[in-house]
Amino acid sequence: MTRPPATLRDFYENPAVPVASGAARSMRQARLLARALGPVRTGAPPATILDIGCGDGSAAAVAAEVLTGHRLVGVDWSQDALRRARTRIPWAVRGELTDGGLPFASGSADAVLFSEVIEHLVDPDAALDELRRVLRPGGHLMLSTPNLAAWYNRGLLLAGVQPVFSEVSMRGIHGRPGTQVVGHLRLCTARALRGFLAASGFEAVRIAGAPYHDVPRPLRPLDRAACRVPSLASILLAHARRAGG
Repeated sequence: MTRPPATLRDFYENPAVPVASGAARSMRQARLLARALGPVRTGAPPATILDIGCGDGSAAAVAAEVLTGHRLVGVDWSQDALRRARTRIPWAVRGELTDGGLPFASGSADAVLFSEVIEHLVDPDAALDELRRVLRPGGHLMLSTPNLAAWYNRGLLLAGVQPVFSEVSMRGIHGRPGTQVVGHLRLCTARALRGFLAASGFEAVRIAGAPYHDVPRPLRPLDRAACRVPSLASILLAHARRAGG
């Protein structure tokens, strides 16, 4: 992840701050990538997949179940998260998206998993530049992020309530549902995400929707139904490819 100011670094090093998304969402994203990559062919090298911002490695461990035969490497700047990740996945290395960049050669990765990281970044432009650098031409980017225009956020805004996922303080929740501070700095809609990827040198293949695990139980069927219309979904799943391949 991008090197944050000291206060943000302290925040993300706090073990109480969540460093993984739901297993169901991780599995769905991994299956999308598995279909894009296809099976490992006899005599061909496995694909190199980087899980950037891997956190404690739980999402990468889920992904590995359906990415059999491929080489999955977790990357994070938090030493505490990496210690936990190494108990779940074979490879986990320290790396940052700025200040020298990721410890990989240009064009060395076949795919990048970027799961709910971009909303935490001070400089998402530099982050996508670095992801594009390490990907080979035509390489896959699987990015997920909360949707500012989720179906319930539209209603909350009309009622004058701060949208879910957005935060105005690193110390507490103010003016929105929920009790947990997770350090979101930026949010986007499906349209904004598609435009941002294109401007960053990626070809957006598809944007799909995914449910949010913290939606109240009575509303979960509605949340799952909203996934059929990505612009209304809780979570945006973008599959893009590096342009030029």
